[in-house]
Amino acid sequence: MSLRRVKLCFALLIFSLTILTAFAADRVKVQSGVLEGAGAQSDGVRIFRGVPFAAPPVGGMRWKEPQPVSRWKGVHQAAQFGPRCMQQPLFSDMNFRSNGVSEDCLYLNIWTPAKPRKQKPLLPVLVYFYGGGFAAGDGSEYRYDGESMATKGIVALTVNYRLGVFGFMAHPELTAESPHHASGNYGLLDQAAALAWVQKNIKAFGGDPKRVTIAGESAGSASVSAQMGSPLSRDLIAGAIGESGSVIQGGLSAQPLAQAEKAGTDFASAQGAKTIADLRAVSAENLLAAAGKLPWGTFDIAVDGYFFPQPPDAIYAAGQQAHVPLLVGWNSQEGSWQGVLGTQEPTPENYAKAVSARFPGHGDELLKVYPGETREQVMASATDMASDGFIGFSTWKWADLHATTGGGQPVYRYYYARPRPAVVGKSEPENPGAVHSSEIEYAMGNLPTNKVFSWTPDDYKVSATMQAYFANFIKISNPNGAGLPEWPAMTSDKTRPVMRIDVESKAAPEQNRERYLLLDKLGEKK
Repeated sequence: MSLRRVKLCFALLIFSLTILTAFAADRVKVQSGVLEGAGAQSDGVRIFRGVPFAAPPVGGMRWKEPQPVSRWKGVHQAAQFGPRCMQQPLFSDMNFRSNGVSEDCLYLNIWTPAKPRKQKPLLPVLVYFYGGGFAAGDGSEYRYDGESMATKGIVALTVNYRLGVFGFMAHPELTAESPHHASGNYGLLDQAAALAWVQKNIKAFGGDPKRVTIAGESAGSASVSAQMGSPLSRDLIAGAIGESGSVIQGGLSAQPLAQAEKAGTDFASAQGAKTIADLRAVSAENLLAAAGKLPWGTFDIAVDGYFFPQPPDAIYAAGQQAHVPLLVGWNSQEGSWQGVLGTQEPTPENYAKAVSARFPGHGDELLKVYPGETREQVMASATDMASDGFIGFSTWKWADLHATTGGGQPVYRYYYARPRPAVVGKSEPENPGAVHSSEIEYAMGNLPTNKVFSWTPDDYKVSATMQAYFANFIKISNPNGAGLPEWPAMTSDKTRPVMRIDVESKAAPEQNRERYLLLDKLGEKK
């Protein structure tokens, strides 16, 4: 063989080894087998999408707690997002990259900055649960994308969990067949199974299983409060971030199991199903269509005696939740003044009547803390009342309880006040305040993924601040860091500061504690 041919063969061998090494660099071995991801991006972040963390909950596995993934042979391709869980198209702001809709949906996605081989030291981990009222949402949504967080030195994950009738239907027959004598809460059990998967496998992606922070918005935030309170998951986390929502009072609170079972029994009867086997024989599409005709919240989380041994309120009051640092808050316009006044004009007279109707016998007390003596004041107070009734109060209650019963762990509370800018093509913003869910892209560093709004330098400034706070908290259990306004923690005494996040972020003493104490006394659950 000529020297030229020897050199050519050697060059081809080196090239082949380089290609094989590149492919090997995208492969990670987990307990169930070998995964091959999408490869390193230009910023060095490696992505693994559609990673199965539990067996498909189909057929006889419908309405059962998640089971371990079966081992697979060969290499499992993890370059594409898996399917999203069964759901109706409920929210126009949800933009999915998932592979359709299916009952087979228990997948997670991982963004890691770690090198292909062993990462030392191991990196902090963020596990994010999507919102959507426990009826919609998916880990493939652009706003939850973990790549930006990964560039901050964090292994970021999003997790799918079952929704609606598939994720939260309870039934006496399901309770009887369960080894834990419990039913419902399958979506929460999916989340707990994902956290258990993380504990066993995240080292392979450079993550530290002892430094797992869970986070979420709306129903995802409620999920965080639920996982903190459950004995199944509270030892699997080192920190928590809640954005607008909790299972402690409010609209996302847990109902008694008997009430949840009745909803399931009524639903089965309406479908002509005499047994759970009959109901399992119904196609997923037909079940989804039938459930979609029911009132919102028919299939809520439940005090099942297993995931929740007691009501979440009691768990937190007794200090039985995870004793971990908590960063938590809500937005300035979670609801609108029309949520209190409906179609009526925002006059002081109409407002007083509406408040009295909303809180029979307590109108005067409420008007003292939600005053409405002018049109402008009515609109502001009614917006606050609607926001608190929807989700602000339950989030406040979670923070306040954890600051008191959380074993002395720090609680960092925020009030997010940056309104979104104008929609592209328009000159004025649609809302004067920060509406529900508007902080997500800012916190996750994902403004560029949302093409709806005309983002400004001020928006990118707010995003840089908020993401830095979140990243610092994930890394060191404290949001503070160089170049950021000082954010003091709450304490169980009278020091209960709030960080107002806006173009100029600043911490200030709590302003409206009397409102929440009154709502707490009245047992507001709207």
